[in-house]
Amino acid sequence: MYLLPFPLFAQTWGLKDCIEYGLKNNRNTIVYENEKKAADAKAKEALSDYLPKISLTGTLDDNLKVQESIIPAGVFGPTDIRVAFSQKYNTNGSAQLDQTIYDQSLLNGLKANKYSRQQADLNVKQSQETIIYNIGNAYYQIYVYREQLRLLKSNLETYRKQMEVYKLQVEKGVTLKKDLDKVTVDYNNAVSQIRVSESNLALAENQLKYEMGFPMASELPVDSVSQKDVMPVVLKTPGNTSFEVGNRVDYQLSTVNSKLLEIDQQRIKAGWLPKLTGYARYGANGFGSTIGPAFSELNAYSAVGLKLSIPLFDFFKRNAQYSQAKYKSLNAIENLKLDEGKYTLEYENARTKMVKAESSLESDKRNIELAQSVFKTTDLQFRKGVENLTEWLNAQNSIKESQNNYLNSLYSYLQARLDLEKASGGLKTFYTSL
Repeated sequence: MYLLPFPLFAQTWGLKDCIEYGLKNNRNTIVYENEKKAADAKAKEALSDYLPKISLTGTLDDNLKVQESIIPAGVFGPTDIRVAFSQKYNTNGSAQLDQTIYDQSLLNGLKANKYSRQQADLNVKQSQETIIYNIGNAYYQIYVYREQLRLLKSNLETYRKQMEVYKLQVEKGVTLKKDLDKVTVDYNNAVSQIRVSESNLALAENQLKYEMGFPMASELPVDSVSQKDVMPVVLKTPGNTSFEVGNRVDYQLSTVNSKLLEIDQQRIKAGWLPKLTGYARYGANGFGSTIGPAFSELNAYSAVGLKLSIPLFDFFKRNAQYSQAKYKSLNAIENLKLDEGKYTLEYENARTKMVKAESSLESDKRNIELAQSVFKTTDLQFRKGVENLTEWLNAQNSIKESQNNYLNSLYSYLQARLDLEKASGGLKTFYTSL
């Protein structure tokens, strides 16, 4: 085993491996997970408004000039009497417990917690679908560029062999140098195309690393063997495929947003209702001409009670707020109907493109085989001297043109496949079925 090459033991990354890694390491996953935790914290904050609250208060007053009150003449004597009901130092400490007994606006706010959590979960799911789509797109680009390189190198080898033949013929004087130059020009063009394709392949690999959250400096050996099965894995798109708009995460998010706006409308309306709060207070205060007795000689007191709050004169402001919330809620309902039509249209368009892409891909693949068959015949006739170089080059150019059409159809097919999965809301199913 030590004598075997190391690459045999290196991990190769298939599409499912890339997506699995991306779902764990893409930075967007962390962002939306944090937003989910923030939504949970916000739900706890809303609940805390209905839980008991305890507050402690302590004061120390140094009355630089003690306030005096006047007892009018005739009460305790014939003249006014000035009396101070406090001393120079005054301390006061108390603890108070407040408990909301009834507040309909808070109760309506608690209903929003359920939908806020759903919204955070859907944001995470939407982020995952975006990661799956972007990784799939980058992965398929790598496949197409590798396929392009394979075809270009095959063409290059054909030109190279023909150049070797012409070099010998030019040296023997049986062929003009201009014929060698014609083949050399096509050879150089193929070399240039290979360089461009290699550059595009490197860019696609970097894009895949970025979408996965994979270190840019590390090598990512994408599996090219299993990609031979990229074509047959998808069956013919059925003509009677049903579409459920509720499967789209975008639509689910819009539905949750509509519920939140409806609850916000109810919360504002409930602000007109009375609020009832109960409280219990216990404290002590002290007085003294010096600071010591103000702390040592304390007088305890306690109280329990109810507080009823009835809003009376904020009608115009609250009515304006309610109207805003009402129309936002109505617009959210209308937008849901618009979204239903929009997502249905996206699905139908994606399905149509998928059917067309399948047909074009099969046709272009057969066309390559036909062009290669024509070239073999032309090449044989050319070697026998029946055909000239122009016909040979034209046949080879027909192969290159059919290859370009095939590569364009291949990428369109793979893109249409992802778009159809996205439009139907099945990207997670697509990932798990790989």
